[in-house]
Amino acid sequence: MNSDLPDLSAYAGRWVALVGAQVTGVGETAEAAASMARHSRPKERFVLRFVDDPAGEPLALSPLLERLRPLFHTQSQPIYLVGGAVRDALLGRVSHDLDFVVPGNAIKLAYRVADALGVPAYVLDRERDTGRVILPEAHTSLDFARFRGPDLAADLRDRDLTINAMALPATATTAASLIDPHHGQADVAAGVVRAIHEHSLRDDPVRALRAVRLVHSLGFSLTPETETAVRTTAPHLHESATERLRDELLKLLAAAAPHRALADLARFGLLAELLPDIMALSTVEQSAPHHEPVLAHTLSVLRWLTLVEDAIEPQRAQRAQREEGKSFAPSVFFAVKKILEPYAEQIQAMWQAEVDGGVNGRLLLRLGALFHDVGKAQTQSIEPDGAGGQRIRFLAHEQVGADLTGQILHRLCLSNEAVALVKKMVAGHMRPLHLANSGGNPSRRAVYRYFRATAAAGINITLLSLADHLATYNGTGPDDQWQALQRVVQALCYHYFERHEETVAPPSLVDGRTLMELLQIPPGPEIGRLLRLIQEAQAAGEVDSVETAVALVRQAHAHRNS
Repeated sequence: MNSDLPDLSAYAGRWVALVGAQVTGVGETAEAAASMARHSRPKERFVLRFVDDPAGEPLALSPLLERLRPLFHTQSQPIYLVGGAVRDALLGRVSHDLDFVVPGNAIKLAYRVADALGVPAYVLDRERDTGRVILPEAHTSLDFARFRGPDLAADLRDRDLTINAMALPATATTAASLIDPHHGQADVAAGVVRAIHEHSLRDDPVRALRAVRLVHSLGFSLTPETETAVRTTAPHLHESATERLRDELLKLLAAAAPHRALADLARFGLLAELLPDIMALSTVEQSAPHHEPVLAHTLSVLRWLTLVEDAIEPQRAQRAQREEGKSFAPSVFFAVKKILEPYAEQIQAMWQAEVDGGVNGRLLLRLGALFHDVGKAQTQSIEPDGAGGQRIRFLAHEQVGADLTGQILHRLCLSNEAVALVKKMVAGHMRPLHLANSGGNPSRRAVYRYFRATAAAGINITLLSLADHLATYNGTGPDDQWQALQRVVQALCYHYFERHEETVAPPSLVDGRTLMELLQIPPGPEIGRLLRLIQEAQAAGEVDSVETAVALVRQAHAHRNS
């Protein structure tokens, strides 16, 4: 505490108004303290300070709040931390997204905070007086907004869930200082997600998705009345901004068990509204070796994909065995781990990298898993199998699915870069399986052609293929097929990470200008064809010098023109 100030410990748990070092107002609320100060010293500027109760249970709060405390202590209006950061603090989790509410001038406060931290601030909504401060390196954002209504009580009442409707004076550090009019603290302790009132979700339909997301991110459960509210809100999702729906979907996919989250979306009627093309897969049957309809298979792929991810990230293995140990045989986990462990660091780096729009590589992989079979509803055909039964086929479902995926993801306002990568995964998800069916020992030429077709999505596709195979058989299936797929994935990873310039993207031995001079041909598609021919021959180990490259293209060009 500033040594120039009086000892305020006698006011623990209350607000005080200060003019210099003099207490001019005290109250249970900031408004009461401010009113007293205005009455006693009407012409002087005061600052408001909340006096924390040191006897309270310490909360897990962002260190950033400690840095901001001196600035907050200079304000003449109260500042409250609200929402998820307060809930997470009760759970012992430090939140990196901090939401603050104030009576007014929120954008102005955002700029003051940004100046203090040496980072920029942005206006999010001038009409609602909302500003944002972003610290990219810390992956942290701070939002400042004016009360939703005349006071804090109205603001909290207008929120979605009891566990999100708690506030904390922004300079406080203990649970004794919580403002909790809707008993959110009790619901946190009980592990339940409860709507504040019967209209909470219907007032903003995106809240129905958020309620399901919190169930899965926190390990909580919906109260019966909140589950009913989620179901009745589902048909109104279309009333919400597409970008907000997209953001909730991506957060759901990022959950520890995305298959369970999506199963709940389907069960509550939300998936049919959000992704009708995915929900339509629930009735699309498949022939053996598949044992589930397409939607159930898709959820199984996501379930097995978590095992593949955990095999790459050893620190997640305990969680995987704890949550899914009864479903996954340890032998599968260790088999996948053996294949991917040499490349774990590189794959994790790929997952952490973000594309335009802030979507990272792991989330792109999960989007690829979600949409990989979306084309099957449109391509299903049923034919006699020659033995008195029927065979279900899905010819060209990969390309149909890729086109449909592009339409859906563009509609959800994902970036062009993200859409292109997910489309590549959907279009190419069968390629590793085809290589496995061809013997499981891909040649250098086959490896080159694989990455030429899949580009930056190639490694994620190999991981998806493992999950797809495991979901198809609900385990490893026939040993020869499982072993062949493992060899394919191992070979593709080996060449991508250890022989990239030899096999995946060999540097050009000659350029287009050289070819035009040597062959006396003008610029055009033929030059591009010959350059690709050289690169493929390099990858296959058939040419290794300018001379052999030139000899190859002379022969190829002459053959085409003969």
